[in-house]
Amino acid sequence: MSTFDSGEFTMSVFGRLVPVVVGLAMLPLVGTPAAAAPSVAPCSEEPRELPIDEFTDYREMVRELGRLERASKGRVAVKEVGRSNRGRVIHQATVGTGPKVFVVSSEIHGNEKTGTDALLRILDYLGTSESRDAERLRKTITFVAVPKLNPDGAELDRRGNDLSWAEVQRKFPQLKDRPPTWNYLSDVLQGDDYRKRPGFDVNRDFNPDLNYVPRAEDVPGAPDQPGWFITPEARALRSVYVELTARRGKVPDVYVDLHHQGACVRQEGSNRLLDVGIDYPPLPDKFFEPGQKYAKYRDVYTKDESRQLAISAFNGMTSRGFVGARYPHAPDRDLPGQARCSFALNGTGTVLFEVRGQTQTLGQQHREHFTRAVMAGLYNMLRDVSTGAVERIDPETFDQLPGTADSAALARVLE
Repeated sequence: MSTFDSGEFTMSVFGRLVPVVVGLAMLPLVGTPAAAAPSVAPCSEEPRELPIDEFTDYREMVRELGRLERASKGRVAVKEVGRSNRGRVIHQATVGTGPKVFVVSSEIHGNEKTGTDALLRILDYLGTSESRDAERLRKTITFVAVPKLNPDGAELDRRGNDLSWAEVQRKFPQLKDRPPTWNYLSDVLQGDDYRKRPGFDVNRDFNPDLNYVPRAEDVPGAPDQPGWFITPEARALRSVYVELTARRGKVPDVYVDLHHQGACVRQEGSNRLLDVGIDYPPLPDKFFEPGQKYAKYRDVYTKDESRQLAISAFNGMTSRGFVGARYPHAPDRDLPGQARCSFALNGTGTVLFEVRGQTQTLGQQHREHFTRAVMAGLYNMLRDVSTGAVERIDPETFDQLPGTADSAALARVLE
């Protein structure tokens, strides 16, 4: 029986009060497998002003990363991997020395916040616990967290970063006569007004060519084409990936991207409000055939590995009583500019977590419940990667997992 089900991890991460940051202490579990489920109350996708002060803001995160370095006696190593357009440091926190490299990022969209809280708690457990379980994970896994990847957007509590097209053109003069890229946000989206303070959807700015330099002929681009690494946030995550690859001679084994989705989505068949949806990369199979756009990636693309990892995450969440589902995965959905797609085309198994509700629709409601759901999925993946159990999962069973009932609502909320 795993320690997650019966002992150390539950007590250390779910069951004791840990001074992560003010207002972020874990609630004790008393005989129940999961936190109390959200009530089935009327929900709305209408953007509105809602409280978010319980989430970890940028300054609290920086303090907590410093505390983790000290409390872990150096097991947790924190370093700068880039800076946002407004000068905020983008951090990488690493714990463990194992041969399997497991990378997770949060808040690439600044209004999708539970992932950062979950990452800080897992770093706390892996860095400070003296349990046999934590020691085994440190020896088998190198866990790399990039929390709050988009700190400017996080502080503004909005999806996009804080960067104008004119600033991009100054950084990349070869683009001076080009219109903005298609992922430029300069109007009203999700209740946020970008007209005076524009930005970019960072999760469309990645390219499977990790050496790519922006070219005028590739702008403005399109959703089914790769991105350009024009945002400092995308370049920071690329640097993490490239450095890890260079250091070990092969790409990271796992990359997980922590997101949020619509507020009213339900699990297909049960009509229960969802906690987390999971997915593998949206890269259509037909494009890996000879002569098609992804044919050159056919031998390294990690569809099966990604589905195995996603199933592991689903199992970890649902075994603790959380409501999971497959995120809608249309056969023609093609988004190579996403971080997880670009990394999957380089040979890394990648998984998307989609927590229900963003700050403009749920605020901090159910924050603790959703944070624990993310932790449960991540921990089960860590355990299965550590032991090799993930390799014994049948990837074809992914499509047998329950789907999402309200796919129309999901389509209105871009991943």
